[in-house]
Parts: sequence; C-alpha cells; structure tokens
Amino acid sequence: MIIQPGIAKANMGVSREDVTFEDHPLNPNPDSRWNTYFKDNEVLLQIDKDVRRLCPDISFFQRGTEYPCLLILDPQNEFETLRKRVEQTTLKSQTVARNRSGVTNMSSPHKTTAPSSLNEYEVLPNGCEAHWEVVERILFIYAKLNPGIAYVQGMNEIVGPLYYTFATDPNSEWKEHAEADTFFCFTNLMAEIRDNFIKSLDDSQCGITYKMEKVYSTLKEKDVELYLKLQEQNIKPQFFAFRWLTLLLSQEFLLPDVIRIWDSLFADDNRFDFLLLVCCAMLILIREQLLEGDFTVNMRLLQDYPITDVCQILQKAKELQDSK
Repeated sequence: MIIQPGIAKANMGVSREDVTFEDHPLNPNPDSRWNTYFKDNEVLLQIDKDVRRLCPDISFFQRGTEYPCLLILDPQNEFETLRKRVEQTTLKSQTVARNRSGVTNMSSPHKTTAPSSLNEYEVLPNGCEAHWEVVERILFIYAKLNPGIAYVQGMNEIVGPLYYTFATDPNSEWKEHAEADTFFCFTNLMAEIRDNFIKSLDDSQCGITYKMEKVYSTLKEKDVELYLKLQEQNIKPQFFAFRWLTLLLSQEFLLPDVIRIWDSLFADDNRFDFLLLVCCAMLILIREQLLEGDFTVNMRLLQDYPITDVCQILQKAKELQDSK
C-alpha cells in the first residue's frame, strides 16, 4: 500500500518488476496501479500537512522514534518513504502553478514567500524516522483500507493522543509495538466516531448536527437560564461544539489533560453520551462569565476555553450524569 509500483523486496527472492505496457506511469487506465499511486498523493499531501504540526506545544512528534520501520528505511530495498514521496510531489506541484486565467507560472522551488511546512522542522537524517512520520503512515494506511471515508482533516488530532500514549509506555516491549497498537486502536475508535467525519451524514440521527443539538437540549434541561442566554445571542452549537465533539476535546486542552479526559470517556460504557455531559459541564462552569458577556466575549470564551482543571470539568459532568 505504501511502496511505489514496480518495486519489490529484493531479498525475498522477488526481482524488480519491469514496467509493462498495461501498467506504466502514463497509462490513463483508472485501474492502473500508477493511477492509484498518483491519486493517493493528494490524500498523502493533506495528511502530511496535518501531522507535521501535530501537538505543536510539545516536541515529541518531531523527535526520532526508537523503533523506525527498518523494512522501508533499508536502502537495499529501494523503497521510498512517505516523507520522500511528499517532498518530491510537493516539489513538482510547487514548481509549475496554474492560475485561474490559465497562465502557467514557473517559479523556483527554492524561493518561497512563506515558510513551507516541509521546512518548519529540521528533517532527521536518513535512517531515522520522526514520530510524526509513523503517525503519517498509520493515517495513510487507514485511508487506503477505508476508501469510503479515506482521510478527513481532524483525524490527526484523534490518532495523536493514542500514539503518544503507546509510544511513551515505560515498558519497552510494549513501546516497540506502538505503531501497530495505535493503528488497531485508532481503527476501533473510528468505527465508533466515523459518522462525525462523513459530511453526508451530518443531518442524520447519527451525524454531528444531531449531537451538537443534543448538547443544547441537555443544557436546556440542566441550566435553562444559560441556554436561553446563548439562544438570545444566537450562539449556535456549530460555533464551538462541532470541534469539541468531532475531535473529542483534543484541541481544547494540553495533551496530558486530553489523555485524562479520554480515560474517563473510554471507561464509560456510554462514552459519547458522557462526552455530551462533559461539554455541558464546560458551559455550566463558565456560566457567570457567559451570562455577563456579550456575543463577542462569549464566542472568545467558547473558542478558547478558559478552565484548565479537567478534573473539575469531569467531576461536574459526573454530577450531571448522577442527577438524571
């Protein structure tokens, strides 16, 4: 799924395949492996852009992993890492750009007006893999195995805490298998939340719109005054709850706090009902500020949540759960 067509592992007794008339890079046949390879590059470029900036508040994902994929990194195999594939694809796409009027502009790839994401962090030497490269491989293979959903921006924020937890395990025997463990846990988690990432399901009973409205209906039940205030200011749940629910609050708190919240979520049999209560608790805990604030102040509060004590939030959510 990762290896460029025409390349096979030499030391397994399989020689490199010759390029045939049926399957060569210029073959327009939609079933061509090369055609699939080029289409995959579009997905890969988006994944690459997102994983390079994963958890920017810590340097963990930019550091090298102790357990790189030796099969891919072995120079004898002529395999192309996803990082190299992205760099080559980006180089080609940046060198020739076509504007709306159809005029082709030739620009030097060495002259960029804004820093490219490829140069954002120092690239590790050959033979090493950064943790973000491992996450990139997980997401790319997931996209290949699940073409119906493929990759949607935000999945990187879901896989990040999972991988971090496995890759920092104090037991080195477990840490060695962080990539595989993360892949299967991510696949299982996505089986439960994938509807949040499918736009065509947004307005169905399993879609994200229904869940956002459920946050407000639960708030109305628990704190009608605050609910009416948000309604009066026309603050819709889409303005803040979309991110809270889709990304399981991974963007609202620092990574250690996200892991603490996820512990409580995943330990609850009705974990996503509990997530709705956590969102309600977050609103109720800042109710005084919300009741006093105008639209602008309240939007800032909701999009940059001020409380950092996640145990306080979880305790409030548990109280709401027990008061049913």
